[in-house]
Amino acid sequence: MEFKLTSEYSPTGDQPQAISQILQSFESGIDCCTLQGVTGSGKTFTMANVIAALNRPTLVLSHNKTLAAQLYGEFRNFFADNAVEYFVSYYDYYQPEAYLPATDTYIEKDLSINDEIEKMRLSTTATLLSGRRDVIVVSSVSCLYGIGNPADFHANTINLKVGQIVSHKQILYRLVDALYTRTEIELTPATFRVKGENIDIMSAFGEKCYRILFFDDEIEAIYAIDPLSGHRLEALSEVSIFPANLFVTTKERIAQAVSQIYIDMGKQVAYFEREGRPTEAKRIQQRVEYDLEMIKELGYCPGIENYSRYFDGRSAGTRPFCLLDYFPEDFLLIVDESHVTIPQVRAMFGGDKARKENLVEYGFRLPAARDNRPLRFEEFESLTGTTLYVSATPADYEIVRSEGAIVEQIIRPTALIDPPLEVRSSENQIDDLIEQISLRTVRDEKIIVTTLTKRSAEELATYFERMGIRCRYIHSDVDTLERVQILEDLRAGMFDVLIGVNLLREGLDLPEVSLVAIIDADMEGMLRNVRAITQIAGRAARHENGLVIMYAGKVTKTMRESIEQSNRRRYKQIRYNMENNLMPRQAHKSGSTQTLLAQQSQADIATITETPKPQTTEQIRAEIAAAQADMERAAKSLDFLAAARFRDRIQELEKLLLSK
Repeated sequence: MEFKLTSEYSPTGDQPQAISQILQSFESGIDCCTLQGVTGSGKTFTMANVIAALNRPTLVLSHNKTLAAQLYGEFRNFFADNAVEYFVSYYDYYQPEAYLPATDTYIEKDLSINDEIEKMRLSTTATLLSGRRDVIVVSSVSCLYGIGNPADFHANTINLKVGQIVSHKQILYRLVDALYTRTEIELTPATFRVKGENIDIMSAFGEKCYRILFFDDEIEAIYAIDPLSGHRLEALSEVSIFPANLFVTTKERIAQAVSQIYIDMGKQVAYFEREGRPTEAKRIQQRVEYDLEMIKELGYCPGIENYSRYFDGRSAGTRPFCLLDYFPEDFLLIVDESHVTIPQVRAMFGGDKARKENLVEYGFRLPAARDNRPLRFEEFESLTGTTLYVSATPADYEIVRSEGAIVEQIIRPTALIDPPLEVRSSENQIDDLIEQISLRTVRDEKIIVTTLTKRSAEELATYFERMGIRCRYIHSDVDTLERVQILEDLRAGMFDVLIGVNLLREGLDLPEVSLVAIIDADMEGMLRNVRAITQIAGRAARHENGLVIMYAGKVTKTMRESIEQSNRRRYKQIRYNMENNLMPRQAHKSGSTQTLLAQQSQADIATITETPKPQTTEQIRAEIAAAQADMERAAKSLDFLAAARFRDRIQELEKLLLSK
């Protein structure tokens, strides 16, 4: 099936030219291309048109799950008739296993799995292995962490056809091997129910339920059914039942793995004894023997991922299987906000390795635990082919990889032009800034101010409050969820000025902001380089009165280059508007999945802080049940921020219940 792009809009501005240039680059044999699009130029729509034209399975890589959810919602709207999947970390909360030698502290792994996201991950792998070509997977960098061997996943897939000769009992055994659970009552995801010679099966990702009818050892009929009523919805000629877990394996491989783990445990015990470290020798022996007993009895153990190399059949030091192994060789990779995502991919391996080394060195894990890891950067590169980097400020890596195939997209569908960059003296800068703020607050416009340090942000906020200016500060010490709430409050008009250190967050969509003020713009460094200034300036690019003021004691090379680039873009945008008789119109925040969900849950989130504390244990339990239902609803709708707030509420109530 081919991709079918559905949209009420058609490419405008320089989108047609950008789409054409990208396609020509790929058709000429260039593997990598960079789309350099300014904020608000419709880069996602350009990406969608490239996907539709190339007609290849596509992986869209984002640097966090919130932006990934936003992209997922947009691509689902663009490709309603195609398979758009979502693959991010399925942990609502995750504390990795670690050991701190300095304080002799062992931290046990603690986690909370989001069942809805786990279903979506299973749906992703099942869709990729189904042979469909019209597949778009929107993912965070978690897709580069180890998952099961695709060959084993495929081997445990149960393919059934009408007329097929197969033993009724054999199907039941295969369902158990695929980690399905038998039930006699309600069907839930990854369960099956037996009634006479009929087998009802609900798929692992929960939306499809099938009834298999047998006549002796022949499949007589297959129906899609309603899981609650059991009514037949549709007759099918064949069906594929995919495993209930990404880490399934075969019985033969389990037996081989257990045997090899025993051998490696013996080697590690002998190593510690030779080194004169009896404590570590005893520790590793006890831990591994306990894990193996659980694996043999139950088929799993806590931390079983640390033995993944054995179950995958890999040799020591080889890379783990990941989601990229489930794609065909000619897939298209799109790296969104590549200047942030690529460094994140590059850093993943090092952080994981440092933690694992301590666990292995002090006898908490076998050396094989090192092979349960994210991909090294060079391994990631070896698995990718045709790649489109998308960023307003691409880094040197993308530019070099693209070998000159840099496509600019600077005309906005709204006809808005880049905000002008002004330089003003740092003398009396606060007085000048207060005057600029007063000019905009009377028009109900918002202001962003960036400083160089957290302390200066807090002190400036304190001074502004004394001057009667409604403001808030935001930096890395502010909790992630609180940061999101602060941004929502700014848009809702709760205050007028947002002060922070690093406000160039990619995807930060604040069309109410008309002024960005950069304090100490002449202090060159990571927060004041050309890329950072361009990203910061982009926060004012969605307002028709957008302006960027750089307060400085001198004009640096970086400032001069930023102004020259801005003027070049502004010249092209103004010229295009004049040639096409276009007037800029105010941008509005896109109605993406995350935005709509945030609006829907805003009232619910507010009740978390407004609700008085329950007094009796019955009231506490009722509150916990209500918060649990709210959390599950928010998580199912991909509103992770609301879900996390409800999770925190549950934890507070559970502590209160214990104190009672």
